[in-house]
Amino acid sequence: MRIGTWSARHPWRAICAWLAFVLAAVALGAIAGTKTLDNGAVGESARGYTMIDHHHLWGPAHELAFVRTRHGAVPEAAVAEISHIFRERGLRPESHISADRHAALVSAAVTDENGARRVREAVVAAQRAHPELRIVETGDISADRARNDIVDRDLHRAELLSIPVTLAVLLFAFGALTAAIVPVVLALTAVAAGFGLLGPLSQLFPVEDSAKTVVLLIGMAVGVDYALFFVARSRAERLRGRTPTEAVETAVQTSGRAVLVSGATVAAALAGMYVVGVGTLSGIATATIAVVGCAVLGSLTVLPAALVLLGSRVDRGRIPFLGRSRAPSVARFWPAVVAAVARRPALAATAGTAVLAALALPALSLHLSKPSDLALAAQTNPTLRALAEVRQAFAGAGDTAEVAVVAPKGSREQLRDAVAELRARAVRERLAHEPVGVTASPDGTAAAISLPLAGDGANAASRRAVDDLRRRLVPATLGRVPGAETAVTGHTAEDLDFTRQIRHALPFVLAFVLVLAFALLLVAFRSIVIPVKAIALNLLSVGSAYGILALVFEHRWAEGLLGFHSNGTIVAWLPLFLFVVLFGLSMDYHVFILSRVREAVDGGASTESAVRQSISATAGVVTAAAAVMVCVFALFGTLSSLELKQTGVGLAAAVLIDATLIRGVLLPASMLLLGERNWYLPRRLRWLPRLAPEASG
Repeated sequence: MRIGTWSARHPWRAICAWLAFVLAAVALGAIAGTKTLDNGAVGESARGYTMIDHHHLWGPAHELAFVRTRHGAVPEAAVAEISHIFRERGLRPESHISADRHAALVSAAVTDENGARRVREAVVAAQRAHPELRIVETGDISADRARNDIVDRDLHRAELLSIPVTLAVLLFAFGALTAAIVPVVLALTAVAAGFGLLGPLSQLFPVEDSAKTVVLLIGMAVGVDYALFFVARSRAERLRGRTPTEAVETAVQTSGRAVLVSGATVAAALAGMYVVGVGTLSGIATATIAVVGCAVLGSLTVLPAALVLLGSRVDRGRIPFLGRSRAPSVARFWPAVVAAVARRPALAATAGTAVLAALALPALSLHLSKPSDLALAAQTNPTLRALAEVRQAFAGAGDTAEVAVVAPKGSREQLRDAVAELRARAVRERLAHEPVGVTASPDGTAAAISLPLAGDGANAASRRAVDDLRRRLVPATLGRVPGAETAVTGHTAEDLDFTRQIRHALPFVLAFVLVLAFALLLVAFRSIVIPVKAIALNLLSVGSAYGILALVFEHRWAEGLLGFHSNGTIVAWLPLFLFVVLFGLSMDYHVFILSRVREAVDGGASTESAVRQSISATAGVVTAAAAVMVCVFALFGTLSSLELKQTGVGLAAAVLIDATLIRGVLLPASMLLLGERNWYLPRRLRWLPRLAPEASG
């Protein structure tokens, strides 16, 4: 840990170097810009999008007025008048009335924002002329704008809430304003640097907009977590009579090593997402690894420097009734829990495992699906809500299967006939609805057939329709054209391919993360039992989080509380993402607690005594760190995006479980049951280097 020691001895140089790094990263990000991922399609869906893009087969965007009557049928005269208002603004409207006559559409093809503006003006004029009707603008451009606004608002909301929430938890933990501010400042600068590095990194791994929110909240959580361990240890050393510099150097050699091992474990676990080969996950992994790396670097450089310069002044600004200037600790609760566990460790282990297994049981029914565009607050945003209503009222307005086909120049007539046959059979066999759209290239050798799917686009009927198109109907029509290349894409097809890719890659990701975590903990603790036990406990924690996700989002337990409408599925990438993130984050507590246990054992204490002492000594810090993570991750649950909401609930639940049942019951119970066997290392592995993460200092 030479870098931390150097920072403690040259504090001003370290602070200047850190600030220079953060400014350089931000400037680099501003210059490079952030490359966004157009879509996360894989397999045949991605190939279909490429074909459509290459041959410029996308049709024009459509903006529309959605008309809903408050009572009775929509008057045809009103629909005609609204169409006239469209024509007055240079638009070419098409009108449709729903089968039950309670809704109508007046749509127009537009090419840019100016066309969308004219539709918006027409809708406002139509609503003014017909106050007895509800008339709302929606469509391709307006819905895309609404989605971007929601993502930006979520990010802004997370920024506003994460800082005061984190500061409040730290004030309770430390009882002093300065000590609480230091971790927050470190986390904010680490997040700023992470955002900056995201610019150039996104040129290699494009990111979706939601990745920015993930960077902010995970960056705040781990940045504060690492700094909290560091500040707590340095304060404890000062209270033992050491000088500020000696206290910080001890913290560097102890908590600093724990931070390094934890950060490396988080990054290694996140790297497992690259194995999947999905752009969405690769972008999230890149963004998260960048911010975690910045948090670790800041903890080992600017944090020691700041603590040396502050010295005893880190305890300034004490808050009445929130504790004295001391290392955070929980005086009675956790030592009492550990004492109870120590009296009956077998019973505690059995009961704790049974509780977690019961929580994990609903996870057996997890249904995965890639979220649709309407997963962004369709229940509150009027534009997206109107789009959802359009898809419910008009069968032909639902999600479409985009069938792309490219044929040799000599096959134009055959291609035209095959397209007509596909169109007729898809409607006749009830795989799709009218109106079917066909966009052909100027030379007639390429076409995109837009088939409004049976079902709602996200249910089993729509998925079966896509499979039927791919396996039977497209080969029987377009596939008979000599030399033709075909692909079926679209949102539903993309969902199928994405989910199947995730399921296929999951065993390889699990193996990658488990083997890597085992190796890191094996080297860190020089024990073969500790990593096996840590992996088992982590799997219990993650499984319980999956079960809670199923209860909340599949069984609709908290729709009113969290403000969402369940579609009965979990975002396809979320279980894998939660696994790798939680496997890394949970190592914070394992490394921090077990390293203190190992330190006590190396000092001559028995395993039982070491467990009691270490959990009592670390209880306050781990509780505060977990509280920060739970509160920050819970902010995800307040956001509009369904996928971020599910992410927040899963992360918060798993961290809460890990910091209570795992750390307070199962970890001490299992260590007490195993005794000295916790530290078993086969002779053939005794050549491993000593990398004790929290050696005595």
